[in-house]
Amino acid sequence: MGNRKVKIIADSTCDLSPEQIAENDISIIPLCIVLDDKSYFDLEEITPDEIYQWAEENKRTPKTAAISIEHAVKLIKTYREEEEDIIFFGISEAMSTTCNVMRLAAQMVEEGNTYVIDSMSLSTGVGLQVLKAAEMAKQGMAAEEIVEKIEAARGRVRASFVVDTLTYLARGGRCSGATALLAGALRIHPCIRVMNGNMEVGSKYRGSLGRAIKQYLEELKEELLHAEEDLVFITHSGIDEEIIAQVKKYLEDLNHFKEIVVTRAGGVISSHCGPGTLGVLFYEK
Repeated sequence: MGNRKVKIIADSTCDLSPEQIAENDISIIPLCIVLDDKSYFDLEEITPDEIYQWAEENKRTPKTAAISIEHAVKLIKTYREEEEDIIFFGISEAMSTTCNVMRLAAQMVEEGNTYVIDSMSLSTGVGLQVLKAAEMAKQGMAAEEIVEKIEAARGRVRASFVVDTLTYLARGGRCSGATALLAGALRIHPCIRVMNGNMEVGSKYRGSLGRAIKQYLEELKEELLHAEEDLVFITHSGIDEEIIAQVKKYLEDLNHFKEIVVTRAGGVISSHCGPGTLGVLFYEK
């Protein structure tokens, strides 16, 4: 008897492109963006640009909330009926209760197997893991084995990004150190790295955003040359096309990666980081 079919589900913070989601048959559960007391499903009911507009007008940043338990239960039931095992990927548990909501939903739908993976990352740092799992599922690997392999490799995911404005991170309170930086931060663009599931402030670059991103790439160069070759992400929250083109060219010139994919961050990442954020995300070998 063959392995049970495996269904991959991720929350909306994975920031994969619509093409990648479709090609790999991934289901997405949206997190919620809360503006005043109204809640919107990320990407389904609100776009990052609408979030920025609201933040500018109200001089504060939106709150974000975990996936809804109703959404989770409904999705699990759908695949239960197909008798598929489910593997769910959530944003780092240090930042959200999303993984927990999914565990509760799985308990409510008793029969069948639902595996919940804490990605310990965010944005395409989650996306990289989702795609790896989807690839294994296509090869017919069993759910337990996929979970084991993904969790064993999780520590090799490299997620970092440069932010244009510290305002959003400081207001959102998810990144320790952002508020302190804000006080003296005229034209400082910090690099934020995800370490053990938390966002931490790394290098600080002065000058224009374009210049900061160039320095960031130079600092990343060694790691990039030791990255897995299959795929690298450039993920941004709305930024000058020219900067994206320069980053893409830089990565192409390394002659290392088979595929360079540019994706736009969804509402959750955009709410916490603000416009003008760009990161390069990959698996280290």
